[in-house]
Amino acid sequence: MTSIPQRQGKQNTQAYDEFEYLDTRGRVIETERVPVVNTYRAGHNAGLHPEDQPYLTAPRPPTQYDDSLRPRSNAIRYTTTQGQQVIQQGNRRFVIHDEPPPEPKRRIHWLLILGIGMFLMVLLYAGLSALGTWWTNRQLDATYGFPRTWQTDQVVGHSDSTDHPSHFIFVNLNGHMMIFELAGGDPAHSHIYTGPTLLSDNAASIPITGEFKDVNGDGKIDLIVHIGDQRIIYLNDGTQFKLQQ
Repeated sequence: MTSIPQRQGKQNTQAYDEFEYLDTRGRVIETERVPVVNTYRAGHNAGLHPEDQPYLTAPRPPTQYDDSLRPRSNAIRYTTTQGQQVIQQGNRRFVIHDEPPPEPKRRIHWLLILGIGMFLMVLLYAGLSALGTWWTNRQLDATYGFPRTWQTDQVVGHSDSTDHPSHFIFVNLNGHMMIFELAGGDPAHSHIYTGPTLLSDNAASIPITGEFKDVNGDGKIDLIVHIGDQRIIYLNDGTQFKLQQ
């Protein structure tokens, strides 16, 4: 271990000054004596007087320290090709960055993600429902028009025949059911049948249809009106239809 000498004045005698050299631990490793000039003898003889001759005391051998007692470090410090300083100590590796550290990432709470997911599901459901309603209305418009209208021909025994069947027109007029019968296809022998008022949010969009068959077994063709899931029966009396009581 290399020692750093320090010069320290210790004492002053009549003939010389004595200085000691210390190492970093404050131990004396060498002593030096410097003669003091006696002004009262200056110019007495040429040269220096014997008592003024400088001399050194015997140097003390420097103290040897056992470096094995100091803890050794296995850290290795080097610089990468990118100019980053790295300290490697065992399995640990430390990279020294000159730029400021990045801002910590903000983590999103799981409740927020859950809320956003539920909100998107509600929007998706509402969108699909609206799309389904729109498509259903377009299909109904293409089939029944607006106002909703459906018509057919049928022989029911009201001044008609196979060659001249009666013509029936079923109309939903703003939620009011109306059925027009042209007996034998002749407008002069027409009948108008009305039914209950439809009560719903989309009453005007519900189509009205009908079918013909003998309901009570009297041999006459009766009229069955379909309004959505509702069924209304009109019985045939031979000249017209009457609502079943």
